[in-house]
Amino acid sequence: MTAVTAAHRPGAARSRPRKKATHPWVNFIIRRLGGLVLSLVIMILVTFIIVPLLPGDPAVVVAGEGATQVEIDQVRVELGLEDPLIVQFWHYLVGVLTLNLGNSFASGQPVTTVVMTRLPFTAEIALIAIVFVLVIGIVVGLGTAVLTRGKRNNWLDHLFNLGTSLVYAVPNYVLATLLIYVIGIHFGWLPANGAESLSSMILPILAIMSGPTCVIARVVRREAATILEMDYVRTARGWRLPSLRVYRRYVVPNLLTTTLTLSGLILAGMLGGAVVIETVFAWPGLGKGVVDAIIARDYPVVRGIILLLGTLATLLILIVDVVLALIDPRNLTGGQND
Repeated sequence: MTAVTAAHRPGAARSRPRKKATHPWVNFIIRRLGGLVLSLVIMILVTFIIVPLLPGDPAVVVAGEGATQVEIDQVRVELGLEDPLIVQFWHYLVGVLTLNLGNSFASGQPVTTVVMTRLPFTAEIALIAIVFVLVIGIVVGLGTAVLTRGKRNNWLDHLFNLGTSLVYAVPNYVLATLLIYVIGIHFGWLPANGAESLSSMILPILAIMSGPTCVIARVVRREAATILEMDYVRTARGWRLPSLRVYRRYVVPNLLTTTLTLSGLILAGMLGGAVVIETVFAWPGLGKGVVDAIIARDYPVVRGIILLLGTLATLLILIVDVVLALIDPRNLTGGQND
């Protein structure tokens, strides 16, 4: 009787409808796109607020030497610098959304034209440097871990730590200056500046990649040393599997998660380092362009280049996150089970 009564009790026998599970990739993409949009909003706000804080009046630069105050005021009106900040921000926001950032104060060319003219130069050295950083960093770090396994070759371990620490400690502009003086001027092996030939990009690439390569190599060496002592690696060796197969199947895949996570941040920082390196080597890329624009108080070009560099860095981190998710699906949920 109790069972019958319970069965007829309203809602007693009803089961709650299960919420349809969303595919992990859908949640992952939504989270990452949300982060991308938030990053872009912050970059738009920061570039709009900070750029006018640069010392100097762009109207004075545009008006030229000997311009009267009336002429300078007229230039300020023409450039839109007299508009209320909210109006200026609205024009800037609309320009970003429509990919029309206005014209350069200095040259009068569209900002998109100025930026796209310099982008290929930065892309050349940045992409090549990124490839070399990952390849050399992983190979050197893993090779050092293998050769020093079980406290063997301590001298090599000390030499590796000393060498990577010294190279990483040298600032980019100091290393760039040394490369110019020693290789470009003293020996004359490579061009010291400009972009007249393919050999001109070798020194800038070396200056950009040296520090990040050392960081990646140290991280890989530490992680590889830990993985090589794991039971599954020892078991694989006990089965007398070929060494290359052990490293390829059991060591390298486990290295990639930590290495790529850190690499995303380091490689994004390399884009910022390009500003200094391109200036030292007179390389006509985005880094040199933003420095020239700051000197000329060219607000639209400064905003356009900084916004593009920030967007590229954010996209680079997003790409690394996608690669990590493809390698290890646990990264789709941050390593937590749903």
